[in-house]
Amino acid sequence: MVRLETRINTTPMAPNAPNEPQAARSAAARLKREDWLDAAFDAAVEHGFDGVRVLVLADTLGVTRGSFYWHFKDHADLLVALLERWHCAELAGNQRLQQPASADPVQDLEILLDAALAHGGADLGNMRFELALRALGQRDAAVATMLLEVDQARMALFAGKFARITPDTKTATDLAALFYLAIVGSFQALSRAQAAHPTKQYLQDIISRFLVKQQAQ
Repeated sequence: MVRLETRINTTPMAPNAPNEPQAARSAAARLKREDWLDAAFDAAVEHGFDGVRVLVLADTLGVTRGSFYWHFKDHADLLVALLERWHCAELAGNQRLQQPASADPVQDLEILLDAALAHGGADLGNMRFELALRALGQRDAAVATMLLEVDQARMALFAGKFARITPDTKTATDLAALFYLAIVGSFQALSRAQAAHPTKQYLQDIISRFLVKQQAQ
């Protein structure tokens, strides 16, 4: 379990749910834990983790601040749950991608590349969340450790894909590192909402041409 070392905006707040009107308690009861996590995710996407504040989330969800305590002990508990949800989803997704999507190893890598860069389109929020998370990891050792585990899992995945093209283990590992660096750099370029679709296609084409297709020649 991830335990945050840096507690952002964790000014103690006493739960006031028992003193709320019945209507407010009913509204709080209808909200699920996932609703709060989704709202926290959106706040991190838009404002970074410093923007994940209980009062702001409550306003967004249309409930009182006290409603938060139906689902979380405190602000730090919310952040831990949010990061654990992302962490589990990333590792599960990485595990699914272990299975080849194509019998052709080049096409398999191109499918993987397309899925990764799709974060610059419909999944732009996921890309921005990860960028915010990496900024948080610069000042929180526990988050940095979690990110290292995800990075290592991705590198192992990419190295396994390149091993289907080249029999040399070091070459496959080196290509995986370059492939990942290219994807991370593309994330930065595509993280702006106004980034044009041709930008994604251009980046995808050059990564595929120089890092994937040339290895099969």
